[in-house]
Amino acid sequence: MTQDEIYDVVVVGGGPSGATTAWDLAKLGHKVVMLDKAGRIKPCGGAIPPRLIRDFDIPDSQIVAKVNTARIIAPSHREVDMPIDGGFVGMVDREHFDEWLRIRAAHAGAIWIKGTFETVERDQNGTAVVVYTAKNADEDEYGGRLKARCVIGADGARSKVAKQNIPNADRIPCVFAYHEIVETPDTTPGNPNQKYDGARCDVFYQGEHSPDFYSWIFPHGQTMSIGTGSANKGFSLRGAVGGLRNQTGLQDCKLIRREGAPIPLKPLKKWDNGKDILVAGDAAGVVAPASGEGIYYAMLAGRLAGEAADKFIKTGDPKALLHARKSFMKLHGRVFLILGIMQKFWYQNDKRRERFVSMCDDPDVQRLTWESYMNKELVRKSPMAHVKIFFKDLAHLFGVVAPN
Repeated sequence: MTQDEIYDVVVVGGGPSGATTAWDLAKLGHKVVMLDKAGRIKPCGGAIPPRLIRDFDIPDSQIVAKVNTARIIAPSHREVDMPIDGGFVGMVDREHFDEWLRIRAAHAGAIWIKGTFETVERDQNGTAVVVYTAKNADEDEYGGRLKARCVIGADGARSKVAKQNIPNADRIPCVFAYHEIVETPDTTPGNPNQKYDGARCDVFYQGEHSPDFYSWIFPHGQTMSIGTGSANKGFSLRGAVGGLRNQTGLQDCKLIRREGAPIPLKPLKKWDNGKDILVAGDAAGVVAPASGEGIYYAMLAGRLAGEAADKFIKTGDPKALLHARKSFMKLHGRVFLILGIMQKFWYQNDKRRERFVSMCDDPDVQRLTWESYMNKELVRKSPMAHVKIFFKDLAHLFGVVAPN
């Protein structure tokens, strides 16, 4: 690399979104740099649907567990199992999954730099210059500069790229998430933890563990993720996870690591600066409300950002960058709207959470939920089932049906 070399794209961030963008663009033959802050692991349950596994060529070696059931736990401790008929949800450990994605991008030809993004400057010709800091083998810090025709910010929630270059990016609403990765307990007969199931995700809708979101226990093979989230800044996330571990008998499981981070729950209204900078993934706000699911949407946004950047580089037309957000919202905007409304209403208090869990016991709700989640498409082939669910939802909403 030289100071005067101009790259086609500099991708800031090497999580699922940024690594996917770099991988796609490198495969197309573009000169790509992936700038990633070393050692960062995002708190995440790690669930990925079959659609992601197919669309992004994820090998079975990256799947640390295969889930065939979700157990929903109400404030009253009532449990509702939602089995997956003939399929599974893959589970990944972000510590290893993200690194594998970065290595794949590098093998495709992307230049991988471990450094921290500082800002975007302009040279005398108006070309974007990404300024970053890094450390050499002796841990001495040094500065670097990368010229780029296009910059893609995939640097997570509270993205510095977005804040510096996209209007109102600093106003995106967030849930703060925290989880602990612990060793899987002994489940042999007679052990207190024999109820733990490595093929089941447990989701807790209990106000004591999260006043406005949910908590979880997700299997990762030899380890598991125990976490929670809340937008309430005064709520103790670490205390809530400790309480959940005590409640479920997992308090003695060996702690491996803990992570916390904000998670955006609303897509930005604008993803580009109208010139040569675009954002994707958490930086663009593409985490699903209500569910908090982000890996699939991050990787899709990364792919769409890559397609937009490819078109921009080939045509020189900044309007090509609009393609990323427009395509994403066309595919998933309606789902995000519905989930946002659902979270705002059903997560408001334990009485409503209880009714929400009761709805999850309905076979039609379960079938359509899994079909939509697994394939990432709103199900349209069962109109009568949708009608039935609509009237059941109204009954629960107005209290006509009491929780079971």
